[in-house]
Amino acid sequence: MIEIKKHYHFILHKPYGYLSQLVNNQTRRKNKKLLGELYEFPDGTMAIGRLDESSEGLLLLTTDGKVSEHIRSQKVEKEYYAQVDGIIDDDAIQQLQYGVEIGFEGIKYITKPCRAYHVESVDHLPLAIRKVRDERHGSKSWVRIIVTEGKFRQIRKMTAAVGFPTLRLVRVRIGDIALQLKLGEVVEVEGF
Repeated sequence: MIEIKKHYHFILHKPYGYLSQLVNNQTRRKNKKLLGELYEFPDGTMAIGRLDESSEGLLLLTTDGKVSEHIRSQKVEKEYYAQVDGIIDDDAIQQLQYGVEIGFEGIKYITKPCRAYHVESVDHLPLAIRKVRDERHGSKSWVRIIVTEGKFRQIRKMTAAVGFPTLRLVRVRIGDIALQLKLGEVVEVEGF
């Protein structure tokens, strides 16, 4: 008789300052906040894609490697809101849409075409109020970027490549799953 393993799937609103990992297996990062502090995940749970420590927003977790592979594929859209340094202009938006040159693993890489838009307000998003920097240091604006790829720190590198470095990055959607949870909230779901 074949035993069928039950898999677990979770949706999480990752707060700023947490690593996208459950256990700390690095000696130099002993004092870092981990996702395991937010919820008691079953053994074998892994983050599907990562958000760096200074990024926040939607994070999916699973015990099923096949589900993880599918969601990380180019078949599934990932949507981000990036608060950038300065007022992003139409030319920069257009450059993002067509693809920009970034560095990835020591080589130059042209990002795939994506969708990018100016954002007037993020009031509709369940975001924590977090001051990124004082207004005395210049203006800020938001851009919405939808990609199907996910290279290391790609959105940050893309906005910097067009002259508007990212100050705050929030993932708001993966495929059909949108960020609706409160900060730090975790929900177990039947599947993705």
